[in-house]
Amino acid sequence: MGIKAYEPVQGYFVHDDPSQLPLPAVPPRFGLKDDSEDRWAKLLGDIRKLNENAPEGTSYKFFLLSRHGQGYHNVAEAKYGTIAWDDYWAKLDGDGEIIWGPDPKLTPVGIEQAHAVRAGWITESQFGIPAPHKRYCSPLTRALHTCDTMFDGVYEKYEQRVFVMEHCREENGVHTCDKRNTRTHIGSSFPDFAIEDSLTEHDELWHATIRETKPEVADRARKVLNYIFDHDREHTFISITAHGGWITGFLTAVGSQPFVVPTGGNNFS
Repeated sequence: MGIKAYEPVQGYFVHDDPSQLPLPAVPPRFGLKDDSEDRWAKLLGDIRKLNENAPEGTSYKFFLLSRHGQGYHNVAEAKYGTIAWDDYWAKLDGDGEIIWGPDPKLTPVGIEQAHAVRAGWITESQFGIPAPHKRYCSPLTRALHTCDTMFDGVYEKYEQRVFVMEHCREENGVHTCDKRNTRTHIGSSFPDFAIEDSLTEHDELWHATIRETKPEVADRARKVLNYIFDHDREHTFISITAHGGWITGFLTAVGSQPFVVPTGGNNFS
């Protein structure tokens, strides 16, 4: 299929302006600059025109990237500081007070953050933002729970079930919080989600002593992009619920300037 090249279309969202950063986790209108009542219809209309006028081999999609809400590992990193966390604590499952590995759950704050994103969806649905044509999610529990919560009951019907994809997981290895649960556990905990066929029963990618590099995460994000542009050609509006490190990798892959998305935060690209 050849090597694909990606680049962002900028100017629609405040995220594109470094002077506006950092933004709230859920900025007004999800960061869309246009505050008119038909803002989402105009945006999607612009994307439709771009695709209609695109040269052969070029297509445009609208991505909503959501970071999971606060997990217990986030609490632990804040407790010990990032240096101590990376050097020592992240390699353990807990400290006697907090359990953060493997595959930590959302904290009560994280669940509230997911509900705040849901409230944003409810608000913007009144101004015409449709349900995403396709929803992707990391296989880690904190992302799955966030995705499940933020779309719950917002729309009467979704075109597709949430699709759980291994390559959407967080920067992998060494940190026990980034070791995923079994396929069986994911399926029983989130029975309404579809899981890709290639996702193995046990986590065969996590390594206790080897941590993925930032370029390797960007390469994984690029593989997700390649998959979407190859298999979801008819779908324009794509949602991906993932992680801070993975979102940085995605932004790198499409040529955007990476920035920190807070837990429970959103970014459009």
